[in-house]
Amino acid sequence: MPDLPHQRDQRIDLFRGIALVMIFINHIPGTLWENFTSRNFGFSDAAEGFVLMSGIAAGLAYGPAFLKRQPLWPATLRPWRRALTIWAVHVLVVALVLALFLALAEHPAIAEMAKRRNILPAIQDPASYLLPLTLLSHQFAYADILPMYVVLMVVAPGILWCAVRAPGWTMAASLALWFLIGLLRIRVPTWPLDNGWFFNPLAWQVLFVAGILTGLALRQRRRLLPVRPWAVWLSAAVVIAAAFWVQVPVIAAWGGHGFWLLHEYAGLPPVLTAFDKSFVFFPRLLHILALAYLISALPWLRTAAAHPRLAPLTLLGRHSLPVFASSTVLAYGAQVIKAMSPPSLLLDSALIAAGLAILFAIAVVRDRQKPPKAPAPAPAP
Repeated sequence: MPDLPHQRDQRIDLFRGIALVMIFINHIPGTLWENFTSRNFGFSDAAEGFVLMSGIAAGLAYGPAFLKRQPLWPATLRPWRRALTIWAVHVLVVALVLALFLALAEHPAIAEMAKRRNILPAIQDPASYLLPLTLLSHQFAYADILPMYVVLMVVAPGILWCAVRAPGWTMAASLALWFLIGLLRIRVPTWPLDNGWFFNPLAWQVLFVAGILTGLALRQRRRLLPVRPWAVWLSAAVVIAAAFWVQVPVIAAWGGHGFWLLHEYAGLPPVLTAFDKSFVFFPRLLHILALAYLISALPWLRTAAAHPRLAPLTLLGRHSLPVFASSTVLAYGAQVIKAMSPPSLLLDSALIAAGLAILFAIAVVRDRQKPPKAPAPAPAP
């Protein structure tokens, strides 16, 4: 399969940037502004979209070596180096969050928050939790998504190798694994407390694989799924129905009862009738895939994504790892300030605005640190 010359797709950066903004807002719970993020208008939220787009980015970035059937070892090292970088960033984030809570552990509200966020055991015995935190075995709430990315990037070479040779079978195997993991509720264990990973990579891999297949197709200047009017209308129906389900209590009650009947009397397992985020149960998976297909079918989106007014969001998405890591620490800082202060819409708005300003500044600095691209070689006479 040929790997054609590729120009960076601004749509991916744009929607990663939008997802990063929504994740930051959602990680400061209890504000008015979280009511306007995507999770209030469908079954999935920004996390599912971000994982799908990360898979697309992986297919675009690492796919050429596999498409050209280059030696496997050098092609494998690039995703593994990325996994090592993500691991190092996660460890730094966890260390900063732990230091913050150690400094304020005497405050009753902070102690209660530490208990709810799974940070309290590490505060009570930091030495014993140093190794589990480093090995991704003990995870803090709101700082537990990067370990999943480490695992996905470690297995990315294998996924890419299979996706190039048998894309249909690769997607089928991924769906089968997702279904089995959800059906049996198989979790990745944690230690020393056996809570299990919240972002279960054995289930979330289905979005990453779908993204990789999409990225490989984009590398070849084709669509993974062709645009069909009936598919567009069906996807729109799923997205609209999910929005009404979430926003209208009567519809949610009837829909929930319908799923209960399917489970109790038709024998469908919870993986098909429930909404568990840890395993990306079917309603969440269906919603994010329908939404992604619907957005990708909009012909004007590529031009709109390159509009200068959207450049700040695109810039955030272009530097997703430092922006996401920084947003995690900033969100924890905002949570701490909120816990130690009386409720205030003005304070919430100031915290979110200040955090977003810092994230944009980080993205600008990172963009300026990028080495300039080498000029294209002159054409042969």
